[in-house]
Amino acid sequence: MLKKSKLAAVLAAVALVATTAPAAPAAGNLEIFTWWASGGEAAGLEGMTTEFVNQNPDTTFVNASVAGAAGVNAKGVLVSRMAAGNPPDTFQAHAGAELSSYVRAGQLEDLTSLYKSEGWDEIFPAGLIKTLTTKGKIYSVPVNIHRANVLWWNPAAAKKAGITKAPESLDAMIADLKKFEKVGIDGIALAGQGDWAIAHLFDYVLLASMGADKFNGLWNGKTKWGSKDVKTAIKKFKTVLSYGNDSKSLDWPDAGKLVTSGKAGFFIMGDWASSQWQSEGLKLGKDYTWAPGPGTAGTYQWLSDSFTLPKGAPNRDAGIAWLKVCGSLAGQDAFNPKKGSIAVRKDSDPKLYDSYLKAAMKSWKTDTLVGSTVHGVNYGNAGMAALNSAVGKFYVGGAKDKKGFIKGLKAAYKQDKA
Repeated sequence: MLKKSKLAAVLAAVALVATTAPAAPAAGNLEIFTWWASGGEAAGLEGMTTEFVNQNPDTTFVNASVAGAAGVNAKGVLVSRMAAGNPPDTFQAHAGAELSSYVRAGQLEDLTSLYKSEGWDEIFPAGLIKTLTTKGKIYSVPVNIHRANVLWWNPAAAKKAGITKAPESLDAMIADLKKFEKVGIDGIALAGQGDWAIAHLFDYVLLASMGADKFNGLWNGKTKWGSKDVKTAIKKFKTVLSYGNDSKSLDWPDAGKLVTSGKAGFFIMGDWASSQWQSEGLKLGKDYTWAPGPGTAGTYQWLSDSFTLPKGAPNRDAGIAWLKVCGSLAGQDAFNPKKGSIAVRKDSDPKLYDSYLKAAMKSWKTDTLVGSTVHGVNYGNAGMAALNSAVGKFYVGGAKDKKGFIKGLKAAYKQDKA
């Protein structure tokens, strides 16, 4: 019989082999559900897919993407599939409150043990893991970090308008919108298709107008939706909208083209815009440039794409194999430089990233972090849908009905808490 010390050593060695030995490649099919169908999004997914296929050559990769509206279209299809008991093997969702409805419905597997076996509990930022955790359990694997509060513009158009540097406050940005208008350029590019991009702009205006503490208070009840601070933000939002393009039905890539072609001045959009433009052959620093959203320097409004393991996944082993690639160094470094986002892992190689993304890496570590409401951090699906609808009605209605807008925002808050 082995002595206790020898037995402990043997058990430790067995455990080490179990956690570090390469997993057997998955076989069969892998159906992955995303909204990444074009531009930098598709390029990033292809990079990670290649890594998965290299590790799992006997698995057929099935990309069940639903394009459009930054995932709004895909989420509708996904909710129906999950309710019908027809889940994909894995699906994309924003990290944070967006996953709450699936967790409450018992539709996702707990991935906490996978975090421990893969070492993600050590290599992912602790604050992010906390956001992903519900009652001590983790239900998704984040693949990236995006920044929502980014100002983009065309240097040539700005020069024409006499603008030589990025505005540092929301009021200074509004003053610059007037300068663009005087030279025949729309002050700001607006994307009204699906409501979400206008809601994205409103989310930024709230943050820039109120500051991080009061902004965060909107989601925990400390800041009231009928407060003076919200009313002031709505007034400024209305002013910003008045300098936008006439078309109210543009998708965000088309609105972005107004900026890169010199037809519009500023664009408030997440940093996925940069990868979209690079996929079109444009050059960062020449054809377009960036700054933190005016009034939000030192604040990083974040969102994260993540993947899940649905209960009842037809090809569970393949789903787990995909999640392991999602959290791996090779997978994240193959994905993020093309997607226009930064890696979640703290050991990702900065040399792989462009100048904007290098700056984002530094800011992520030092800035005050606040969540993106429109992209799933602060609200679940029901709250996001109600918020988007309220913003869309305000925008399409000529931005006149402030009382109705506030009523809609209050209703969205209640809907999310229901």
